[in-house]
Amino acid sequence: MEGARADDAGTEKASLELRPILDADAETVAAFLHKHLNTRVPHAAWRALLSPPWRAAAPNSGFQLRAGEQIVGVYAAVYSERDIDRATVRFCNLAAFCVRDEYRAHSLRLLRALLAQKDDVFTDFSPSGNVVALNERLGFVRLDTSTRLSVNLPAMPGRGIRVSGDPAVLEATLAGVDAVAYRDHRNAAAARHLVVSAPGGYAYLVFRRDRRKRLPLFATPLYVGGSRALLRAAWPRVASHLLLRHGLAVTLAEPRILGFAPRLGTALAAPRAKMFRGRTIPPERIDYLYSELTLLEW
Repeated sequence: MEGARADDAGTEKASLELRPILDADAETVAAFLHKHLNTRVPHAAWRALLSPPWRAAAPNSGFQLRAGEQIVGVYAAVYSERDIDRATVRFCNLAAFCVRDEYRAHSLRLLRALLAQKDDVFTDFSPSGNVVALNERLGFVRLDTSTRLSVNLPAMPGRGIRVSGDPAVLEATLAGVDAVAYRDHRNAAAARHLVVSAPGGYAYLVFRRDRRKRLPLFATPLYVGGSRALLRAAWPRVASHLLLRHGLAVTLAEPRILGFAPRLGTALAAPRAKMFRGRTIPPERIDYLYSELTLLEW
């Protein structure tokens, strides 16, 4: 999430200091983001972004610019360590970027400080239009975010197929990396969870509620675990669950995440950019867990 225009030019401000965001800074940084980036996101939610519910060896919560003791810019970051193909991969998610107008000439200092760290993969899942071009100059590439607007309709229960968001069912069903993902995200404010159970297997879906044109009626899938084939076969029941249990009338379905495109719907003309930088894993292995998309509702 960004609220700043990145620009190299400008006059140096006196006593402008770049600092890491540490635990002692969390309250003032959260207040800055609430006031200057998005007032619809409560102070407590910004504070939670800086202390995600999963364990990670985080060197900081991003970087800040201060003029004296006053914060004038913030680039918040979310860190995670994930086991992918039997290797531990370190992620730095660029989560929230905001610089006051009179200091925007120094925005790039925040991004460069983050990229100078020794993380394996950097992700940016909500870059604004001008930041997309800046990211590309710095080696980021776009993920395939082709999206199908799929209408969620009521459906009859399927024989032998159960769709549930009950935490007890999720905990009893999920295994391996899916159980870890659920445990890490069950207290993440924006993450919603459901499991499709059938004889011989399960499918696990993590999604969020999104707004389009101020309407909070859109489900955005963030991660799929278990059997994608089962999720595809059970999609009418899943879509019905999203509609009737969560009030979500439309799914913003990315085939890269789901593994398929739902039949009902139409292609989104201009899907929003999502980006990453890193050679450790291929783009098809990147999902939207451990990011601001799971932690912030806006």
